[in-house]
Formats: sequence, structure tokens, C-alpha cells
Amino acid sequence: MRNFVKIAEGVDVVPLLVAVARQPHLWNENTLRTKHPGTAHAEVDDILLRFNEIPEGREKRVINDTECVNYPALAALPQARPLIFGLMAKLEGERLGRCMITRLRPGGRIYPHKDMGAPATYYERFHVVLLSAPGCIFQTGEEQVHMRTGEVYWFDNTQEHQVFNNSAEDRVHLIIDIKTSK
Repeated sequence: MRNFVKIAEGVDVVPLLVAVARQPHLWNENTLRTKHPGTAHAEVDDILLRFNEIPEGREKRVINDTECVNYPALAALPQARPLIFGLMAKLEGERLGRCMITRLRPGGRIYPHKDMGAPATYYERFHVVLLSAPGCIFQTGEEQVHMRTGEVYWFDNTQEHQVFNNSAEDRVHLIIDIKTSK
């Protein structure tokens, strides 16, 4: 596979998954990714842990997509920190970008798209699978992968990609953007 590389398995994601389940109010506190016209993520729920700063009093748009700040959800979910910073340490990351938890409900879809700007060109994207069941397919070009709970993948998000959740379970991923020395 060229667009996906499994870099870990057997990661203990239960503490974060339980913490998220206990705080359902954290979902969709910020809908920047999911509610704009034409978004590929319209069927996704998000918890933004770390994201670009959105200036107060301005229309909701990102001014600088390289700089990221911690959002209140990161403090509410300290169980995410060992997963995020453990991966940073393992990869000898130089800079931490966006960190978010995404949920795609059964029957949901993330439509074909390519990520643009710094989240795709400056950072590398990693998926920590918090919950996934057979039938959930991540596709880029001709490549398809079912990412299993507890696995971690590097993913080339500059390529057109889409996700189908044809399972009876939610698909929940922790997405982490890390700048490495490559």
C-alpha cells in the first residue's frame, strides 16, 4: 500500500473511548469542518481537541492553518494526551498540528475529497482508531483498508479519499497531525 501505513496495533484506546462516551456534550461544539457548504464531512461529528485559532468577531474561517491551539475539549479529555504525545515522541515530531476525534455513524459516508493547505502539505496525518467494525472502509484510489480498533495508521491525505461506514457500529478515530523531519 502506498497511501496507508500501519505503524502500530494493540494500542489501548479504552480510556479515551470511555471518557468520550461519558461526555457526549463535547460532540459538535465547533462545526467548522462539518457545516460549511459543500463539505465532504457533512455526516461526521467532531470533537476538536487542537485546531486552528478562529478569531472572535470574524466570520468562522481559519486565518493561519499552520498554527494550532488547544481547545477546551483537550482539557476535558486528558486521556487523549498519552495517545497524542506518545505518537509525537515515537515519531520524533517537531510540531503538533490539528488533533480531533471524529465519529461517522453506521451507514454514514465521508465524501471524496483531498485535504489542502498546511494540514496536508506541512503536517503528516495519523489515525488512531478508537472504534471500528468490519464493513467500515477507508478508500484512496484503488486502495481500501479496514482500520481496526487499536491500530494506528499514517495516511497520505493529499490524495483523494473517502470513507464508507457499512457497519452497525460508529467509526471513531483520533486524527493527529504531526510535523516530522521526514
